Amino acid sequence: MLDAIRWDTDLIRRYDLAGPRYTSYPTAVQFHSQVGTFDLLHALRESRKALRPLSLYVHVPFCANICYYCACNKVITKDRGRALPYLQRLEQEIQLIACHLDPGQKVEQLHFGGGTPTFLSHDELRQLMSHLRQHFNLLDDDSGDYGIEIDPREADWSTMGLLRELGFNRVSIGLQDLDPAVQRAVNRLQSLEETRAVIEAARTLQFRSINIDLIYGLPKQTPDNFARTVEEVINLQPDRLSVFNYAHLPERFMPQRRINSHELPEPAEKLQMLQRTIEQLTTAGYRYIGMDHFALPDDELAIAQEESTLQRNFQGYTTHGHCDLIGLGVSAISQIGDLYCQNSSDLTQYQNLLGGAQLATSRGLVCNQDDRVRRAVIQQLICNFSLDFEAIEQQFNIDFRGYFDDLWPQLQAIAEDGLITLSNQGIEVLPAGRLLVRSVCMVFDTYLEQQNRQRFSRVI
Repeated sequence: MLDAIRWDTDLIRRYDLAGPRYTSYPTAVQFHSQVGTFDLLHALRESRKALRPLSLYVHVPFCANICYYCACNKVITKDRGRALPYLQRLEQEIQLIACHLDPGQKVEQLHFGGGTPTFLSHDELRQLMSHLRQHFNLLDDDSGDYGIEIDPREADWSTMGLLRELGFNRVSIGLQDLDPAVQRAVNRLQSLEETRAVIEAARTLQFRSINIDLIYGLPKQTPDNFARTVEEVINLQPDRLSVFNYAHLPERFMPQRRINSHELPEPAEKLQMLQRTIEQLTTAGYRYIGMDHFALPDDELAIAQEESTLQRNFQGYTTHGHCDLIGLGVSAISQIGDLYCQNSSDLTQYQNLLGGAQLATSRGLVCNQDDRVRRAVIQQLICNFSLDFEAIEQQFNIDFRGYFDDLWPQLQAIAEDGLITLSNQGIEVLPAGRLLVRSVCMVFDTYLEQQNRQRFSRVI
């Protein structure tokens, strides 16, 4: 079975290293300030010429309350009025970007993230979507994948009705953990009833897909109380689940300094949480897609993986990797052809630049030929758990064994450990290696040795 996983504690302990999540290759750590607005405009022109379909990501950074574990780019405020100047600048950015694209470029995918997108009022959400529709070719037949992140504490039936009316058909719900002691320790009090009400509304209103986010490794979590959370979530029957490993990096993320590190579970307990979660979810019929994602067998991600068409970008696993990704808003990242670029992560700077009729691009990179080769290799491994050497050779006109000759001893060692099978034809990630696929991908990452591994989360 494609989704089979074999738990091997010894291998996990040996290969549970810190490393990238490979939502891109090269990763955002490689972005630099020499890439700017000119590069973005050039990439947009090439996208327009090729009439490539689009995926839009819109970042809404505001949250009314702080969750101590959060590593997102956000602004914590009770003042809803702070959204207005931001939205004015966001609408300017939409207009500036859209004028360099062709009206025939359809928006196949749209995602609102944050922050908390539902921090915005109903009128603000209406106006923002109206502005997007005015400047981009959004689909009207409900065939696109139009998703939004939901905090059940910030949404009710009327909110869900509005979102469906505006064209959203997918929701991703932050839950993290249901245990009250854990919720208090991370300052996110959210009842099962609040979550269930939003899910029932989404189902009644015929949203196409519901995703729930969980995090293991939070303070006061134990294997037993996290298993109870997972059981309750299974009863809610989401189409997809994301089960993230909490990375405690208080030196990088200030809110995490409010977490008592003595209350964090031990590494062995975290492993037990993950193992039990996998057992619970697979028993309930969910398929392991990869990394920390699970989906029901009839979900588009599971079907795409079966058909070897699954892809990965800054929004995670996707069936829309063929689209040019346009990031809108503070800190948002775009991937257009071979260009990666990111807006300023500073809210004031973002707003000031757009206030001066300038785009807010602050850093990025343009992929070279070696980046493209390695990106294709990593994409195949992390999405399909397999790699066909001949396909890479034909795509890039290289001899795979010759090109990666210096990596062969590492690949042979990984094969001897039972993570992969290695042949003259390709690589297959074995059931014992699927949880550790990031470690396999890291072999092909030419930048990794130059990087500070402390910037990354651990594989497990």
